[in-house]
Amino acid sequence: MTVEILFYFFSFLALSSATLVIASSNPIHSVLFLVLVFCSTSGLFILIEAEFIAMIFIMVYVGAIAVLFLFVVMMLNVRLVQFNVNMLRYLPLGGVIGLIFLLELFLIIDSDLIPLFGLNINNNIAPFQWADTIDSITNVEAIGKLLYTHYFYLFLVSGMILLVAMIGAIVLTMYKRVGVRRQDINEQLSRDFKETIRLTSPIKK
Repeated sequence: MTVEILFYFFSFLALSSATLVIASSNPIHSVLFLVLVFCSTSGLFILIEAEFIAMIFIMVYVGAIAVLFLFVVMMLNVRLVQFNVNMLRYLPLGGVIGLIFLLELFLIIDSDLIPLFGLNINNNIAPFQWADTIDSITNVEAIGKLLYTHYFYLFLVSGMILLVAMIGAIVLTMYKRVGVRRQDINEQLSRDFKETIRLTSPIKK
């Protein structure tokens, strides 16, 4: 019962947020609603025990792509776009396309979700239970075993490549201004210790 309530909650939240993404006049609000769509979709993936895909959604889409969109919108200073009434004339065409898309989805997943019009194409085909032939481990554990055993060296090399790319991007984009005082560590360490402290006579008043 709890899973069904969470499913309907995340589904309603994802659909309403996706509608507000295209209906909002403020581009920043649209990006924030897009983040909410990704979070709701991650919740749906967690309900079907696809933890790795949910984690990737949060890390890649929310942590990188949506934040990049938000920074670009804020830096470009995009003006508010008022909702045009002429866009309402495209709603019937969009509704027809949406209904056709939903009909295709129902036809594809007919045997797994809802029997559409009482028809079932795969009546004579018995589903094979793949879950009985594998070990009962989570998705994250299975990917972790492969990633840190068989593909350990490739994972380490890819991390080193990303590190070199990050350092190269920082060096290429680093801008040094002329005439600004900076601390020179090599010059400080190479100085003679005896010359660092000098005794001077007190100032006579």
